[in-house]
Amino acid sequence: MLNSILTLIVDSIAGVLGGVLLLRFWMQVVRVRPPMALGQFIFQLTDWLVRPLRRVLPGVGGYDWASLIGACLIIVLAVAIDLLLFSRLSPQFLVLLSLLRFVEWVFYGFMGLIIIEAIFSWVNPHAPLAPFIGALNEPLLRPLRRVIPLAGSIDLSPLVALVLLRIGLMLVTTMLGSLA
Repeated sequence: MLNSILTLIVDSIAGVLGGVLLLRFWMQVVRVRPPMALGQFIFQLTDWLVRPLRRVLPGVGGYDWASLIGACLIIVLAVAIDLLLFSRLSPQFLVLLSLLRFVEWVFYGFMGLIIIEAIFSWVNPHAPLAPFIGALNEPLLRPLRRVIPLAGSIDLSPLVALVLLRIGLMLVTTMLGSLA
């Protein structure tokens, strides 16, 4: 029981911190600025890890590699703690589970952004965060929008993207599960 509670706490903290680090990296990939309050939250939550990592890993190609590596470090640390709690720490198991968790975070992060954009489009398309979320989703949805026509005035590309992301997650989970 106590191990399950500790795992929940570790996974929750790591999920939030790792998700924000991945969001910070993705914002630079897409070249979008967050609204002021959100940007302050993101940078204050992650600067303690990103700034020291930047001394070792400078940005190359305009990308914030320190944020991406920081997310990977958080994942490895969380998985190591989880494995220590259940007394199954082996190096290959740690690498496989960390890789799986990283892929899960990326896929779930994209799914969450698409769902948030869909909610904004239904509830308040002129919300202050709507353009920011739309810009984050554009690289994922643009190729699908070229192929999938509008159904009346409804864009089905977010639904197709969600299904494809879920299929990708299932494939990766199955592949890594078979390796473990």
